[in-house]
Amino acid sequence: MSESGNRTLLQGIKVVDLTSIIFGPYCTQILADLGAEVIKVEPPEGDLMRRSGAHARTFGMGASHMTINRGKRSIVLNLKSEEGAEAMRRLVASSDIFIHNVRDKAISRLGFGYEAMRSINEKLIYVHCVGYGSDGPYADLPAYDDVIQAASGLASLPCKVDGNPAPRYTPSTVVDKVAGLYAAYAVMAAYIHRLRTGEGQSVEVPMFEAFTQFLLEEHLAGATFDPPQGSAGYRRQIEPFRQPFRTSDGYISIVPYGDANWIKVLELLDDAAFLSDERLATPALRVANADLLYERLGQLTQKWTTAQLDELCRLASIPVMPVRDIAEIQDDPHLRATGFFKRREHPSEGGYFEVQPPVRFSAGAPEIGHAPRLGEHTDEILAEIGMSQTFSSGGGAQ
Repeated sequence: MSESGNRTLLQGIKVVDLTSIIFGPYCTQILADLGAEVIKVEPPEGDLMRRSGAHARTFGMGASHMTINRGKRSIVLNLKSEEGAEAMRRLVASSDIFIHNVRDKAISRLGFGYEAMRSINEKLIYVHCVGYGSDGPYADLPAYDDVIQAASGLASLPCKVDGNPAPRYTPSTVVDKVAGLYAAYAVMAAYIHRLRTGEGQSVEVPMFEAFTQFLLEEHLAGATFDPPQGSAGYRRQIEPFRQPFRTSDGYISIVPYGDANWIKVLELLDDAAFLSDERLATPALRVANADLLYERLGQLTQKWTTAQLDELCRLASIPVMPVRDIAEIQDDPHLRATGFFKRREHPSEGGYFEVQPPVRFSAGAPEIGHAPRLGEHTDEILAEIGMSQTFSSGGGAQ
């Protein structure tokens, strides 16, 4: 319950989470952050993400796990054993949502395909996180963040910016997290549908299609039309000179959004005369030849310090921000002021920083729980489903 005594946003919604790595767990992290009860079902060796990143005390409680599996309860089940399978069936029978990222043939062999689960819970929302849509030729291929960056065209975009022909990955698990966001909204949409109709349903969330849609919102560009009115690739995003600008002591991001901002920033940097170039004589020409403006801005900023440019642009209401190294982000004054990083004490791992959910609610916001130790809640969850006495020593839970 929240401090106000109101129900938390997703309180009372029970999720059985058979996902691993990032795509599915990021979806269920969002649900747990919003107050849903998320039961993370793990094999005896645990989710591989437990081993990812730095560790403080306990192997299997790595930095990535501390964030992406926070607020969940962990139960260890051997789903190939009859006792483990029965425990899963009982969990699903009493839950609202079952979400997994096991390939279709494998989940069916285990006896947990949609029809089998629907037969024990007809109102179940059954969510399958897949690499590729089940009706396409890639359906049975394994999918990870890097291969989807390649398949979607994302890895080709840096080439269009700097002319280097070698494709590159974006240094973030951006595909997994975007797909996780799609899965989170799909879960909530299906739940709202069930509230209105009483109907459960099967939901498929394909990583490739989800991320490609996300990417092509702007990058389909001229290929949107038939016949094409230009090539794919949003020009503003692949402009070679539209990059962080070098200063005399670092780098800065300046975004003169709109014609008035361009005029103002050139005036501030003592180069208003540059606009006398006939190629920049009108607003339309300045849009058409924006590469000239970005190139010139990059030359001018090198005469100023980062702090000077930051102050000039802020006073003139021109979007600006110094380029910060990722290692310095916890010192950001805005994030400090908003309490974005919350220091907490984990029962087994000691002190750690919890990144707060960015969306704020005036009512119903839950308190976020810690990341669970492997199998930490096995006994209590089994007791809840009436199986605490049926498991042999180390039996179906191992």
